[in-house]
Amino acid sequence: MASAIETSGLTRHYRNCEAVQALDLAIPPGSAFAFLGRNGAGKTTTIKMLAGLIRPSAGHSRLLGHDSAKLGPGQWREIGYVSENQDLYDWMTCEELVRFTAALYPRWDSSFERSLADTLDLNTSRRVGRCSRGERMKLALLLAIAFRPRLLILDEPFTGLDPLVKEEILGSLIEITAQNEWTIFFSTHDIDEVEKLADHVGIIEEGRLQVSESMQTLQDRFRRVEVHGPTSAEPLPDALAIEHGPNQLRFILTRFSGNEESVRVQFAPARVEISPMSLKEIFLTLAKEYQREKRRR
Repeated sequence: MASAIETSGLTRHYRNCEAVQALDLAIPPGSAFAFLGRNGAGKTTTIKMLAGLIRPSAGHSRLLGHDSAKLGPGQWREIGYVSENQDLYDWMTCEELVRFTAALYPRWDSSFERSLADTLDLNTSRRVGRCSRGERMKLALLLAIAFRPRLLILDEPFTGLDPLVKEEILGSLIEITAQNEWTIFFSTHDIDEVEKLADHVGIIEEGRLQVSESMQTLQDRFRRVEVHGPTSAEPLPDALAIEHGPNQLRFILTRFSGNEESVRVQFAPARVEISPMSLKEIFLTLAKEYQREKRRR
């Protein structure tokens, strides 16, 4: 199997909206892929098509080599799925729901389940309907992971959680991922959390995939540059966020070669500062550029 998740021309039209447009993805097995975008960018629509919950208007997708439109119980025993508004049986206790779900999965790992409950600090004696949003998300994660899926899909897992619970869940995911070989695909607009978990990043804007590459490659090619002093040189054509001031120039390189000296020579004799960028800074830079492009159209 070349890719854990693969899409080709995946498209979804609504009456007055093209929510996802010709999406091509190839996500390698064993990776943690962060699917980023602003609200309404097309993240949840994409995930629903991947899970076979809605049909694409065009194109197709495959999970673990299986057509998303034909996923059955056998395939779902290898795929865990958690959405931000997960439906759970409120009248059961957490323990009753765990036992009910465990019966559906021949590969359910009871020892792993207990370890997850401890890692997530989950009180399984509480009735589901009385659980907080954070507790419900922890329970949903346990139910989606305890059968050791080969692929885990998370749709906005951190939305609405308080910072402490968010940190607990993220830490648990990092710990669990380090101990298990599986693929994680998660959508979020909470960029601060992504760098700790993801090794691949996709950015979607207005239904179109704008970026899809490894975290390392993305961060290696972006640099913030500040030029202090007189210079007649101009930034390279692929520079973004260009700001001119008296004896000062600021911009963001999007195709940094790794050779800082070549950048310094270009703007000599001015003093040049070159700084790496966080994923959040890169995302915000690109989001602002997409908005500028939209206004120009």
